[in-house]
Amino acid sequence: MPEGHTLHRLAGVHQELFAGAAVRVSSPQGRFASSAALLDGALFERAEAHGKHLFHRYAGDRVVHVHLGLYGTFTETELPASEPRGQVRMRVVGRTHFADLRGPTRCELLTPDEVTAVRDRLGPDPLRTDAEPERAWARISKSRTSIAALLMDQKVLSGVGNVYRAEVLFRHGIPPMTAGRDLGRERWELVWDDLAALMADGVKVGRIDTVRPEHLPEATGRAPRQDRHGGEVYVYRRAGMPCLICGDEVVTEDLAARNLYWCPTCQTA
Repeated sequence: MPEGHTLHRLAGVHQELFAGAAVRVSSPQGRFASSAALLDGALFERAEAHGKHLFHRYAGDRVVHVHLGLYGTFTETELPASEPRGQVRMRVVGRTHFADLRGPTRCELLTPDEVTAVRDRLGPDPLRTDAEPERAWARISKSRTSIAALLMDQKVLSGVGNVYRAEVLFRHGIPPMTAGRDLGRERWELVWDDLAALMADGVKVGRIDTVRPEHLPEATGRAPRQDRHGGEVYVYRRAGMPCLICGDEVVTEDLAARNLYWCPTCQTA
């Protein structure tokens, strides 16, 4: 599932391509046809993201809410628009480009009040300037749940997925099963600041890189990572491989139906 930086990157691209002009909106697949008809020809005001949720705001207080889920994709292509390929849920055509949405978990037309209700269910997003990290800490500091599970709970913290979860815990030497209430305020603030910086870099470059300069392939002489996700990481999807710091084996186990990765040597109590 795309993590928060992907949705913020999409919001930035769509803001640049479509904002400030009337756009054509359609649903070649048909599942969004009635809502698309209400938006067709309307002014695209702005695009924004909150966690893993994307919002297209149109004139007349109309908002398209998109959640990509596991399989959703948005592709942007220069005009002229080609015939739709595959199951295109929504197509947005602007002045120079068109964007096709395929396979989302959610694609729905909402009122501003309904958008507020969606956002109220989400925790603070490290990539938003209006984020309130104290809201997340208030829940984490009272919880017996592991910090690994809390970081993935979108009601606690919004936008963090499996990669950022594993990597930020490693970078701060935190055992993933540490209870939230045992984390400590100082460590939480370091985790929040690090997530904000790492995810902001992900927005810029379009991939997740978490390895510090002194541990990169060009500094250590090791081979670059070969993975479809791209990016240099410490532990994510490296189970059975040597830790880049201590050389011991990275391990994995299931936590809430997701694979958790960590180094038992570097991440000790």
